[in-house]
Amino acid sequence: MAYSVEEATYGGSTPMSKEQRARIDAMMRQPRPEGPRSAEELRAGFKTLMAQMIVPDGIRTTRTTLGNRSALHVAPGNGPRAGTILYFHGGSFVFGSPETALPLTGHLVAKTGFRAYSPDYRLAPEHPFPAAIEDTLSAYRDLLDRGTDPSAIAFAGDSAGGGLTVTTCLAARDAGLPLPAAIVAFSPGLDATRTGESMDTKEGIDPIFTRETVEHTGAMYLAGADPHQPLLSPAVLADLTGFPPMLIQVGTNEILLDDSTRLAARGRAAGVDVILDVTADVPHVFQSFAGVLDEADEALDRAALFLKQRLGAGCAANASAK
Repeated sequence: MAYSVEEATYGGSTPMSKEQRARIDAMMRQPRPEGPRSAEELRAGFKTLMAQMIVPDGIRTTRTTLGNRSALHVAPGNGPRAGTILYFHGGSFVFGSPETALPLTGHLVAKTGFRAYSPDYRLAPEHPFPAAIEDTLSAYRDLLDRGTDPSAIAFAGDSAGGGLTVTTCLAARDAGLPLPAAIVAFSPGLDATRTGESMDTKEGIDPIFTRETVEHTGAMYLAGADPHQPLLSPAVLADLTGFPPMLIQVGTNEILLDDSTRLAARGRAAGVDVILDVTADVPHVFQSFAGVLDEADEALDRAALFLKQRLGAGCAANASAK
């Protein structure tokens, strides 16, 4: 199969956009407690931060169960169109929840008209690797068992959840399951070996992460596991043969930037259709700032278009076959 790789770099050019980015950068640099924080402190802080983000109107959320785990079902208020987004929340595998991801899941649902399920996968340090992947794979398997056509399913996620879009796809392929129609990853974490050059070149430019902070939470998730394996470091070790089309969105002000660039290169080498979508001068998971950052709204528009193109084709094929 022929492959294509599209690389695009976006950057705000308006005075308003520059002001927005500067304001967000300053907000993310607010002083934090000295020293490593406990899982409980990280969870409380992240919940407070994400509560400040904008969740769009016109969506309905209900608690449900998927793969024997609690999950959040998010649907457009006027009823969903055919297509399902399986969304994996971020939080370094230690914090976060389907609720903290609602500013992202909600906007994708509102912009596409698809329904979404966001599983409440188990978190470290109580449940280290590979618990999260086991839970996200179980959620996908449950959707398939319910009769959802894989050509009408997309994996999407941010940060650690962006990494799970890739590792869950690897686990599904290893289990002999059909793969989803598409992957959308926002600032994915894809390298537990922390060997990307951006880990050092973006130190200080990144207003959120340092090597020390990601290694602190990474150690909770690893719990002594060797990071040199595909399910922990797919950007440097995974064989992506047979993967569905991928959209990877990342900002230039991220120490995890090279996680995305190297995964895109591996996808290209494996014959996968990849769009590497890089936005200038924005931080990790900048899409969370939809409604207050022009680049966030524009990136989500591009992600929604990608999802509608990929899932729309599968849903149309299914309808014509009936």
